[in-house]
Amino acid sequence: MLKFVDLFAGIGGIRKGLEMALDEFAIKHQCVFSSEINLKAQETYQLNYEETPQGDIRLIDSLPEHDILLAGFPCQSFSYAGKQQGFADTRGTLFFEIERLLNAATSKPRLMLLENVRGFTTHDKGRTFATVVKKLEDLGYGVTTCLLNSSNFGVPQNRVRIYLVCSLGHTPHLSIKSDLGAADSHKFKQAILQGDLFSTEVPHRCVADILEPKVDEKYVCSPKFISQLSEAITPNGFDSLHGVRLIDHRGGNSIHSWDMGKNGHCSSTEKRLMDAIISNRRKKHFGADKDGKKLTLEQIQSFWDQPDLENTLASLVSKGYLKQEDDKYNPICGNMSFEVFKFLDPSSISITVVSSDANRLGVVQDGIPRRITPRECARLQGFPDDFILHPNDTFAYHQLGNSVSVPVISALFRDLVVNGEQPFPPVMENKARPPKHQNSGQKANAQKWVGALAASPCPTN
Repeated sequence: MLKFVDLFAGIGGIRKGLEMALDEFAIKHQCVFSSEINLKAQETYQLNYEETPQGDIRLIDSLPEHDILLAGFPCQSFSYAGKQQGFADTRGTLFFEIERLLNAATSKPRLMLLENVRGFTTHDKGRTFATVVKKLEDLGYGVTTCLLNSSNFGVPQNRVRIYLVCSLGHTPHLSIKSDLGAADSHKFKQAILQGDLFSTEVPHRCVADILEPKVDEKYVCSPKFISQLSEAITPNGFDSLHGVRLIDHRGGNSIHSWDMGKNGHCSSTEKRLMDAIISNRRKKHFGADKDGKKLTLEQIQSFWDQPDLENTLASLVSKGYLKQEDDKYNPICGNMSFEVFKFLDPSSISITVVSSDANRLGVVQDGIPRRITPRECARLQGFPDDFILHPNDTFAYHQLGNSVSVPVISALFRDLVVNGEQPFPPVMENKARPPKHQNSGQKANAQKWVGALAASPCPTN
C-alpha cells in the first residue's frame, strides 16, 4: 500500500492524476493527509474524495508517514500574469512550508512531485528556481525537471507548466523530456499538418473533442452581445469567430468594441482609424509603454493621411472610444466587460485556462455563440466526466483555472512506474493483478517501484 499526502491540494487534480496512474497498474494506494486553505475548493475536494482537507499549511506541525508527497504550491508570485514578487512575496515563501514539514518529519517521502507555472523557472533571472532546487537537494533529493505542454498529453489546451520530480537519494529517470509544444492554436494546427508535434502514445485532441452536444441556455450569449457580434462580423457568419479574441488594446485576429458598436455605431472610417491608432501606438518611436502610449494629433497624422481627421477624432471621443488628455489621444479599453473575451477554434487547442477568465471562454457551436460550460472547462484540464464539479458555476470555473492538467500528472507517474528506476532494494509486497495490457516487464517494474517506495522509511538524518 503506497501512502501519499496532497498539499496545496486545490480540488485534487494532482491526486486524481496519481490515482489514475496507480490504478492502471493495480497499485494499492491511500491518501493519508491533504491540505487546502480555500474553503470552496475544500467543498469540491470533499465531494470527490469524501474527506475535507486541513486548512492553512502554516498551522500544520507535522505530516503522517508517507511514500509520496504531492504539492502544487501557489504560483501567483511566479506567474507572468501576477506581480512576480517571488520570495519577496508571502505567497512565494509557501514552498518553504514544504521544507519545514520535511525537516520536522521522522522520515522523508521517497518521491515528490511539485508543480508550478512556467514563470517560476525564470523569475529573478532563474535565482528563485535555483534556490528551490538547492533546498530540495539539501534535503537529500535528486531533482528532474520537465517543462511540459498539456496539449501534448491529450488535453486540448496550451498550458505549459514546470514539474519537479524528486527522489530521495537518487535522481529519477524519466523518458518524458521537456517540450514546450505549439506556442499557440495557429502553430498547433500547422504542426498537426506537418507532423511536428511532440510524440506521445496519446493522440492529440482539439476543442471540438470536448464540447457537449447540448448545453443549457444560460451558456448562450445574450441577445445584445450576439447583436453586437453580428455588427462586427457582417457579412460573415458566426463561424468566422473561431479563434478570435475580443480585446481593445491589441490588433491581429481581434474584434474591438468599436467593431461591435458597443458604445455606439462607428463608420468604416472611424473603425479603420481606431485600428490604426491601436497598431501604431505600440511602435518604439512613439515610446516604450507596454501597451502603447498616448498620441498627439501630429503623431497620428504621421500614419493617417485621410481628410477630416480632427472631426473623426472628436466623434470617437464623444462616443467613448477615445479619451483626450493634454492634447493627446488614448483608446478607452472596454474589453473586460465582454461576455466572451476569446472564441476558441474547435479545430485547434484552447488558450491557457486561468481562474480569472475561465468563465469567459467561448465557442461557436452549430452557428450559435456561447460560453464553454464548467464540464467543458474540466475536460480542457483532462478531468474525467465522473469528477464532481462545484455546484456553483462561479466557483467551478475559478477552481478549474487554478487546477492542473490531470493527464500530464498521470503520464509522469506512469513513466516512473514503467521505468522502475529506484535505488532501493525491491520488496515484493503488491500481489494485485495488473491490467491485461501490461507486459511482463512493466509488471516487474511496477512491483519493483512499489517495493522501493514502500520499503522501510528513510530517516531524516
